Amino acid sequence: MLLLPATMVHLLLVARSGPARLLGPPPYLPGLEALWSPRALLLWLTWLGLQAALYLLPARKVAEGQELKDKSTLRYPINGFQALVLTALLVTLGVLAGLPLEELAEMLLPLAFVATLTAFIFSLLLYLKALLAPTSALAPGGNSGNPIYDFILGRELNPRIGSFDFKYFCELRPGLIGWVLINLALLMKEAELRGSPSLAMWLVNGFQLLYVGDALWQEEAILTTMDITHDGFGFMLAFGDLAWVPFTYSLQAQFLLYHPQPLGWPMASVICLINAVGFYIFRGANTQKNTFRKNPSDPRVADLETIPTATGRQLLVSGWWGMVRHPNYLGDLIMALAWSLPCGTSHLLPYFYLLYFTALLVHREDRDERQCLQKYGLAWRDYCRRVPYRIVPYIY
Repeated sequence: MLLLPATMVHLLLVARSGPARLLGPPPYLPGLEALWSPRALLLWLTWLGLQAALYLLPARKVAEGQELKDKSTLRYPINGFQALVLTALLVTLGVLAGLPLEELAEMLLPLAFVATLTAFIFSLLLYLKALLAPTSALAPGGNSGNPIYDFILGRELNPRIGSFDFKYFCELRPGLIGWVLINLALLMKEAELRGSPSLAMWLVNGFQLLYVGDALWQEEAILTTMDITHDGFGFMLAFGDLAWVPFTYSLQAQFLLYHPQPLGWPMASVICLINAVGFYIFRGANTQKNTFRKNPSDPRVADLETIPTATGRQLLVSGWWGMVRHPNYLGDLIMALAWSLPCGTSHLLPYFYLLYFTALLVHREDRDERQCLQKYGLAWRDYCRRVPYRIVPYIY
């Protein structure tokens, strides 16, 4: 609860400093006057209100989630991509009307502070709400009896007021769309300072917009992820979704604003190819998994080899999932590399995302493996024997 916000502030400070050292001390320790801004608070609450309003608009589709402990299912609006498009339209109209979007580049520190403050308060309210929730509504992992641990992991699985699902809303909306909005503000600030955005800045913005747009277009797929089906909604997810994602995932664009890097078209083409390979693996693996989960008889996956399990479900052992046990993680890491390469190789700082994401995915993969072993038993051991590599073929 303390180290992650401190790390986020450290990254924001060093990204704009001259040395830009990831492992060095920050250029200064900000006082309360640098962190607290009523204007930043107003902007942040307006942003959350806008995304909540877009969430409540009629959806192109309403999907059912996984079956819960009490055998019921929850319904979720699939309108995240619609929210992205409408946000882009509103921002475009605002900029045309004179909205100084580039000023966001100078407000990242106070915005990150109010986002963190919001996450703490929100997590406390979620913890108190969970005290009144029935046992069937609690998450498997966030009810240890240790209040600090449970506050972090989250006690309630799907906290809602009416049909408004807080975890589902925060998972993809304010943070992911906020991430690309911050990137855009940094691009506009660079254009203001240097006459036009650099090729490196265009690549970072384009790659990350593709990633966010794809996530929101495929929004229904998150209903089968561990975050939704297993993890409670506490500080870990609230802070991650609302603060960590927009203010640290935009690190490459922040770095490029203050440390412009030369990038020629030949190298840019190579980087684009790397990102395309990562995206192809990531999207192909996730699409194959989600198609199989929804309908194993679908012609696109019907011919894939599977292993039966005692639960009645099948484990894919061919296609993308016969190459490594987590091919989607492999695609994610290749894209993370492509996002960092436009920043050159003179600084370690813009590669923080790649290093952090590698640690995150290795940890998540280990957690997935233990839970799958517990769930599928001997079938999972057979799968691991037939698909020995976890993320990177012939390496790990």
